[in-house]
Amino acid sequence: MSCGFSPSLCCSHSKRGFDVRSFGTGTHVKLPGPAPDKPNIYDFKTTYEQMYNDLVRKDKELYTQNGILHMLDRNKRIKTRPERFQSCKEQFDLVITCEERVYDQVLEDLNSREQETFQPVHVINVDIQDNHEEATLGAFLICELCQCVSTDPNTWSYSYQFNKIILDELIVLMFHAFC
Repeated sequence: MSCGFSPSLCCSHSKRGFDVRSFGTGTHVKLPGPAPDKPNIYDFKTTYEQMYNDLVRKDKELYTQNGILHMLDRNKRIKTRPERFQSCKEQFDLVITCEERVYDQVLEDLNSREQETFQPVHVINVDIQDNHEEATLGAFLICELCQCVSTDPNTWSYSYQFNKIILDELIVLMFHAFC
């Protein structure tokens, strides 16, 4: 299964398991700043290493305490820089978003693309609060969703089962579209 995530996750299925890619959907990469109205804004061409060094220079203690430096350190070991979903033309079986606004942007982009393969893609939004605890729990729930879908390809009618799994563990808003 081919997937992507963060804030959108795209998946493709393969014999090895999941091929996962992570994307942003905005015009820039926004990371929390010293105040909610003062985010750190970077171009998608900026590497994770450059972002990391910039935030260390600005306020190492703040960005260590809020987990941003840890996240950037992990990200730079996975890939060089963030990727924008709208710039990627690869085919995915499943796209998972974690915010309704991102879900809408993904649907708008997919519906505006020239159809070449007519391969369907499932787009699912699992609304997750933007904090470390909810993101961690949300990651486990998304992994559980992918496991459900990968073990039984007919599980696209999983809606009731998966909604119940989510509601038993965390109240989230979930949308599903088939493009």
